Amino acid sequence: MDIIISHKTALEYWRLYGNMEINNAVRQRRKKLPASLPGSADIRNAMPSGLAFPVNLMINSQNAKRVSKIVKPRVYTGHVPDWSFVKIREGVSASAPPLCFFQMSAKLPIVLLIELGYELCGSYSLPAGNEYNNGSYASSRGFFNHPAFTGTKELKAYATRMKGADGYKKVSRALRYIIDGSASPMETILVMLLTLPHKLGGYGLPAPELNKRVDIGKADSQRPGGAYYKCDLFWPEANLAVEYDSNLYHTGKSRIAGDSKRRLDLTEIGVTVVTVTSGQVRNVIEFEKLAKLIAKKLGKQLRLENPQFAKARSELRELLL
Repeated sequence: MDIIISHKTALEYWRLYGNMEINNAVRQRRKKLPASLPGSADIRNAMPSGLAFPVNLMINSQNAKRVSKIVKPRVYTGHVPDWSFVKIREGVSASAPPLCFFQMSAKLPIVLLIELGYELCGSYSLPAGNEYNNGSYASSRGFFNHPAFTGTKELKAYATRMKGADGYKKVSRALRYIIDGSASPMETILVMLLTLPHKLGGYGLPAPELNKRVDIGKADSQRPGGAYYKCDLFWPEANLAVEYDSNLYHTGKSRIAGDSKRRLDLTEIGVTVVTVTSGQVRNVIEFEKLAKLIAKKLGKQLRLENPQFAKARSELRELLL
């Protein structure tokens, strides 16, 4: 049996099992894809638990295309670079994250492809049910933390090797705006709203570093690595940190005391800290005030006179929030 899980099903697989598999994943070199599919019972038995049917499976022949409640074949006859697949178990493989990103480009609008790139290059995954469907996500934005599945450098290198394939131009465009290191869906949304270009509805601010380590104390016998914080969004050229304050994970007196100490410690070494709440992100007027404040701290001037910007901004917020 030779089965390759692909497209949406591969993304589901990585969201369900990636945390356990990413450090042990065995990449495969394949010269060709399967020419046929096994029977429905064999397919069902071969699938890791939790994947939604019909599953997406790659084949290289239109003659083997057989759509059913169990399987949705994905015919592909083009070039596939080495190391595009990961072995799951004997006879079963899945699209590796770079190929999965490429495959999802056919389904996702550019903004949501960028968001998916942040997820794959970040330290979190959305639940497997978070599928883009007719303009909105089907599930809530809970998430799981884990090491990054891939990075922008690997995605760009893979895209170069796929030059000329369907989706290449869209993927290349999306990769201009993806930054490594996001630790949560709301961090991704925050940085996308701030940095995407006006034509995509963002404020066009310079890209920050995400979850940047900022040292606040020297190493000693008690703290060999020295004291430091990780700032959600950090612009080193302006010593500016923007921190997302999530009420979901940070409540009570201990949180307030910890946040106060964090701001004080960072301020003492010359870092300006701006705290952003969920309410500010979701309120378009408050968020614009925030964007203007950040722009001022960065020595930038926002130019929002273009009447098309308001429309693009509304569309972006509708997709992300």
